[in-house]
Amino acid sequence: MPAHRLAFLLPVLSVSVLAAQQPANLKSSVDAQLPSLIETYKDFHRNPELSHHEEHTSAKLAADLRQLGYTVTEHVGVYMDGSKAWGIVAVLENGKGPRLLIRSDMDALPVEEKTGLDYASHVHSTNAEGQPTGVMHACGHDIHMTVLLGTAKELVEHKSQWHGTVVLIGQPSEETIDGARAMLADHLYERFGKPDFVLSEHDDSSIATGDVGIKGGPLLASSTSIDVTMRGIGTHGSRPEGGKDPIVLAAEFVLLAQTIVSRQVDPQQPAVLTVGTIHGGLKRNIISEEVAMGLTLRTYSDAVRDQIIAAVRRTAEGVAIAYGIPADRMPIVTVSQSEITPATINDTAFAEHLSKVAVATLGAQHVVTVAPVMGSEDVGLFSLNGTIPAVMFRLGATDPGKLTDSLKTGKQIPGPHSPLFAPVYEPTIRTGVTALTAMALDVLR
Repeated sequence: MPAHRLAFLLPVLSVSVLAAQQPANLKSSVDAQLPSLIETYKDFHRNPELSHHEEHTSAKLAADLRQLGYTVTEHVGVYMDGSKAWGIVAVLENGKGPRLLIRSDMDALPVEEKTGLDYASHVHSTNAEGQPTGVMHACGHDIHMTVLLGTAKELVEHKSQWHGTVVLIGQPSEETIDGARAMLADHLYERFGKPDFVLSEHDDSSIATGDVGIKGGPLLASSTSIDVTMRGIGTHGSRPEGGKDPIVLAAEFVLLAQTIVSRQVDPQQPAVLTVGTIHGGLKRNIISEEVAMGLTLRTYSDAVRDQIIAAVRRTAEGVAIAYGIPADRMPIVTVSQSEITPATINDTAFAEHLSKVAVATLGAQHVVTVAPVMGSEDVGLFSLNGTIPAVMFRLGATDPGKLTDSLKTGKQIPGPHSPLFAPVYEPTIRTGVTALTAMALDVLR
């Protein structure tokens, strides 16, 4: 194992020593960038693009990184259907030393923005099913790209204080959790070098802006996309006895599916099964031929994942049998091979070390321990099953006063995937760039 990787297995440096190693002008350097970064953030926010369609977003990110002096390659990534992705890779070499991969995602969500902000998105598009939809950066990927650009510039400005190679990733299609896989399938590491460390961040509405959250071990659950098609026999809506109504079957399935986790899975094993989409029928007085449902499954255990998938198949088939569906019209259950990702597990030693760096940089009062959640990410794929030390830290994005009020009143603060999601951008960007730069400089020192 290289010496620079062995360092994280040794006792962690004291906070005072780490603080002494931080660039004295980091804070002022980040502050000087802020006006430009804020304009960049607002531009990203106004112009979101859905997964698999990040053409203009990736072009802007690539152009900005190229202007900073990075060697940039565009169109990195191949999806399972053979189509090319909009991934970008920006490399900055600075002598011998560790190779650090820093990743940001780029895609937005099919969400109609309702924040009312003066920089709100008014973009409309069609989703993967061809339905019209608003488009919004409702998960903070605009924050992530802005923080990446800010960190990229700081690494150029402080080039005399580090050695090694920085590989910056603009990853497409995180929301459909097939972007990281697409980039790896396009020989990412064979073309740009296998990193010694992987680092990323994600904004978090449950943490106050100005703070970061770091933990080792399990951070985010695995995600598995499942499609269930209930098939029936079509007929006129006035004579239901002449057919088999798949809408009724689907309704029964949705209710029964809620008992899979609550009544068939060990309560000590975290799991979530959600029916997120349901489509069926074209006219009020026609009993349709089929209903299609889209499900998402989250677990931390492969065994529990497989157990729930089997239960989904069994439940769908059981409902069909109970309603007398013919054998040739049994439900179709399909587990996606592209929209699937393992649990995100932070390397414990690396996380503990970076936590010390964050304390030295931001102050102990601004570094919190976070709990694992059932949300999912595909960033963990870059760690190659944990063989590369990897950490994703959480970046606070909510006004502290609003968090305090929320705890008192019980009123929820709009979080990721909400049409009202609105990070407090200036302190969030400042903290993100400062923390990520400090961590990168420490790894590359």
